[in-house]
Amino acid sequence: MDVALLERTLDELGEPRFRAGQVWSWAARGAQSYEEMTNVPAALRATLAERVPFSSLTVEREATASDGTVKALFRTEDGRPLEAVLMRYRDGRRSICVSSQSGCPLTCTFCATGRMKFGRNLTSSEILDQVLHFRRIEPVDHLVFMGMGEPMMNLDAVLEACDRLPDVGITNRRTTVSTVGWLPGIEALTAQSRPIRLALSLHAADPELRSRIMPVNDRYPIEAVLGACRAHFAATNRTVFIEYVMLAGVNDSPAQARELAEALGPGRTFKVNLIPYNPTGMYDGSPREVIAAFKAVLEEHGVHATIRLTRGRDIDAACGQLAVSSARDAA
Repeated sequence: MDVALLERTLDELGEPRFRAGQVWSWAARGAQSYEEMTNVPAALRATLAERVPFSSLTVEREATASDGTVKALFRTEDGRPLEAVLMRYRDGRRSICVSSQSGCPLTCTFCATGRMKFGRNLTSSEILDQVLHFRRIEPVDHLVFMGMGEPMMNLDAVLEACDRLPDVGITNRRTTVSTVGWLPGIEALTAQSRPIRLALSLHAADPELRSRIMPVNDRYPIEAVLGACRAHFAATNRTVFIEYVMLAGVNDSPAQARELAEALGPGRTFKVNLIPYNPTGMYDGSPREVIAAFKAVLEEHGVHATIRLTRGRDIDAACGQLAVSSARDAA
């Protein structure tokens, strides 16, 4: 829902200011349409239905994985494709992975989105409408900006959306913004006061290797990015999550684990999430025993590490797989 358009429309209609809050409150609680908003006059509900679209996105298709994960492909009003995912966990958590851009201008070689034609930044309303779509299915409580795009290149819209997420049920402390190392965005996130979590997609501690698989490293070298992450921890006392996708024979050796441990150092500043690679055509994923050995080396060096549970792989909804189908549509 475009809240700015809603507010302008209500002003033009001469409605009291509290009406916008009423409408947004219903939407944030999962209302399916204006018709459900019983404390809003019926005539006004009809007018809003004509003048303010209930969602800025159109659902093109949806798929449900064997583990309950749901992936939705949306189109913006100007036809840009984007995807978002609802992940259901056995402990009751309901987490949403949202996109901040249609496509991505940063061409990480392991990521399907990076092979898509870049469209544009999404508006805060288009970000929120991904969340509201799943909120209409069931309550949600966690969110990660790990879908299509680089959130730090669209940080103003991301933070504007974050300001409304608590109304939906997702606090800032349960919101994570992931970056490939866009240094100005990390610094800007550190400077603001919201208690949002920071995650860094690292994937290699060796600068040369990282540049091969993540060209952004040429622009913002890993040493500077890790320095900004340490400054973030110093300013916020919030651990920075390191995302590390395990690529067979590329970045998964014990020596590379030691190199990563040395780059991060022991302590609370960083926590590593080892991600089993979800095939997108270029690499093979590391075997389970290799991932386990890599984790053991990190822990021997005082670096806390976990192996991420893969969700939605059978519908191309897992990490790095978003927009495989959309890329064909957008070509």
